[in-house]
Amino acid sequence: MKVVFHPKYHEVYTSDPASAAGRMLAITKVLEGIYEFVEPKIASDEDIQLVHSKYHIQSVAFNSKIYEIAKLAVGGAIKASEIAMDGEPAFGLIRPPGHHASPNSCWGFCYFNNIAIAVSKLLSEQRIKKAFILDFDLHYGDGTANAFSSFSSVTYFHPKGSFRGDFIEDIERRLKTIDECDIVAVSAGFDRHEDDWGGMLTTEDYKTIGKLLKEFALEKCQGRRFGVLEGGYNHNVLGINVKSFLEGFDGS
Repeated sequence: MKVVFHPKYHEVYTSDPASAAGRMLAITKVLEGIYEFVEPKIASDEDIQLVHSKYHIQSVAFNSKIYEIAKLAVGGAIKASEIAMDGEPAFGLIRPPGHHASPNSCWGFCYFNNIAIAVSKLLSEQRIKKAFILDFDLHYGDGTANAFSSFSSVTYFHPKGSFRGDFIEDIERRLKTIDECDIVAVSAGFDRHEDDWGGMLTTEDYKTIGKLLKEFALEKCQGRRFGVLEGGYNHNVLGINVKSFLEGFDGS
């Protein structure tokens, strides 16, 4: 398991919760020494145009500070997907998040759709034919759904459930319906935790979800799998929740 991270992700680029000071440190201090950290390169405009219109890219570029960090986040997702294609699970410890970024608009602390661009790049390079994206963030990834609304090659799924058991069972049911898949991509948001905005999942539940995805990937797509960080805003539990997910996702 490799963790894709760049020191610039520590930088505070806006006043929103995803950019809050100390948020990334809450995770890195838990993961360092356990997983190998690798640095990404900044994504090109050509990569971003695989999902987003030139108009949208220009609107983000109006703020140069956000533009540069958002392109670096895309680069982190791409790097994680490339590691996964080489046969090792990876996690993009990146920000800003991306799943609320549609081809022509964005909201919810997002600017470019990191996971959608990474998957689109693999498709455009014909390295994969089909992808399954699981988004377990508290919020529906409307941007990801919009990006792939006309793609039969990509399945996007956001689980439902008012209780933790129902939520995990919904994931299990959906995984059983996927017959073909070349890679598993995960929008990993930790704001559904019992001590975060969602008030539902336990830390151990994230390990269970990670294990389900690992087993699915091993069965369906030669183990190829990667995730990227989306939400999660309680710094007191964010690090242990990410670690728990990676333990299941990696199989350690």
